[in-house]
Amino acid sequence: MELDEKPRTQADPQVENPTEASESTVDTQENASSVSKQTKETIIERLREIDKDACNANKQELDSLKQNFYKLHKSEQENARKAFLSKGGEADKFIPEDDPLEKTFKEVMNSIKEKRSIMAEEIEQQKENNLKRKLDILDRMKELTETQEDTNKIYSEFKQLQQEWNELKLVPASKVNELWKSYQLYTEKFYDMVKLNNEFREYDFKKNLEQKTHLCEAAEKLADEPDPVSAFYQLQKLHQEFRSIGPVAKDLRESIWARFKAASTAVNRRHQQHFEELKEKEQQNLDQKTVICEIVESMEYDTFRTFNDWDTKTKEVLALQAKWKTIGYAPQKQNMKIFERFRTACDEFFKRKAAFYKSIKENMNENLEKKKALCEKAEALKDSTEWKETAEILTQLQKEWKTIGPVAKKYSESIWKRFISACDYFFEQKNNATSSQHSAEKENQRKKEEIINKLVSMETEDTSENDNSEQIHALIKEWNSIGHVPFKEKDRIYNEFHSAVDKLFNKLNLSASENKLNNFKLKISKGNNLHRDRERLVRTYESLKNDIQTYENNLGFLNLSSKSGNNLVAEINKKIEKLKSDLELVQQKIKAIDETLNQE
Repeated sequence: MELDEKPRTQADPQVENPTEASESTVDTQENASSVSKQTKETIIERLREIDKDACNANKQELDSLKQNFYKLHKSEQENARKAFLSKGGEADKFIPEDDPLEKTFKEVMNSIKEKRSIMAEEIEQQKENNLKRKLDILDRMKELTETQEDTNKIYSEFKQLQQEWNELKLVPASKVNELWKSYQLYTEKFYDMVKLNNEFREYDFKKNLEQKTHLCEAAEKLADEPDPVSAFYQLQKLHQEFRSIGPVAKDLRESIWARFKAASTAVNRRHQQHFEELKEKEQQNLDQKTVICEIVESMEYDTFRTFNDWDTKTKEVLALQAKWKTIGYAPQKQNMKIFERFRTACDEFFKRKAAFYKSIKENMNENLEKKKALCEKAEALKDSTEWKETAEILTQLQKEWKTIGPVAKKYSESIWKRFISACDYFFEQKNNATSSQHSAEKENQRKKEEIINKLVSMETEDTSENDNSEQIHALIKEWNSIGHVPFKEKDRIYNEFHSAVDKLFNKLNLSASENKLNNFKLKISKGNNLHRDRERLVRTYESLKNDIQTYENNLGFLNLSSKSGNNLVAEINKKIEKLKSDLELVQQKIKAIDETLNQE
């Protein structure tokens, strides 16, 4: 079984409070999707390009390439396993061949991993260095808030410290909030306690207010951003900028922060709601996939005894696999588990199917030899002129044929044609050789031509549809009760009769099912091998009953499950109604054959 499970990533729905947002870099989330028309070679080629600049590689792209590579790798192994089993190999003895591309893939991935590891170590070291320097800056800022030195000199140095602080970006995530609170404290204390020149003080406050107002406006616009995840990450950057800006006038500090906080709350609420909806949808997907797993797992393998049984169930399993691919992801923790459960159930089905085909292969060969022997007997008798004795023997051979099981599909049609051709040849010669029968056939011809004339005359008669319908069926019944006509005339007689009936049926606008049944009755009136036709219809009847039972069982199972199986329920109901209609038509055909046989 080949099922495509697409790789994916999901942003963490647990977001920080806007007042305590981290300064650490937030990876941009992208919607994961399957990469169409990829091969293992193109994946390796792309990885080599990434390896040249591994430090700037996108982790989600790396994960996607890795999952796609192993999806293709597993698909090749599965195809190799199926080919091994189709050649008669045993499943537990299958050993996949080594894949040289997998070795190359691992080497390139390891190279990228090592470079990114080195980069990560360097970043961590840089964070520690930045932390140490920021702590030194805070110590100096604290000193400046307590000094009584010249105001201009203090202000200039304090601005330099702020500039250096803003240039130091990365610090350990656990220290971000603590550093920011201390920085804000000393910055505000500096402006509140140091007696600055009013011109400098008011200028800075005004400039800071303008910058923070601009950030508030940007945060408020994020409420209209179509992608709530993108809006959330943009908000984190705005928070970093907000923190890096100095204080505003004391009477405006609370209001400007309240405005920025309100805009942040709206963005965070949309972000949280997005993942709650995603979680609900994933749970619905899990429910649907669970129902499909249970349907496959509940297969009653002991009841599958024929090729038709297995073919029918195979179509059902393939349909369920197709349905599976239309369903989205389940929750991340259960997604791979439910996929493995479904694949295990499907593998078990195809494993049992392979075992069934293998177990009956020898039996089918034996059946073929038995049927060949019957063909040889029939062919040896087809030129016999011992009409009565030979007819009894051939009839007995036909009964014996029915007791023999099936043969391989590629021989089924040819071996049957060989056998029935020999039988038909004898009975045709027998009919032609019987002079008394020839006289009866001429009389039958006369009677059937009278019926044709009656049907033709009805085309111009103005009677009710019910009367016409009853009269037509009465004439058809009478036609079927009349025996054979001369061999040379049978096709002409039949075609004229069939044409006349068709015209009347079209005039009456009968339903499709009635037309099919009437056309069938016309065909059986030609006197073909009705026993053979009846046997075929009985097999079809039983197969349709089994199909209906299977779908109704599955329907009952689905009804006990969640609402998410509604679409599958509707599809199954349509199939059941169609099968019941076909079953009724087959039953009517069997009845028509039985009536014809009783008249002989």
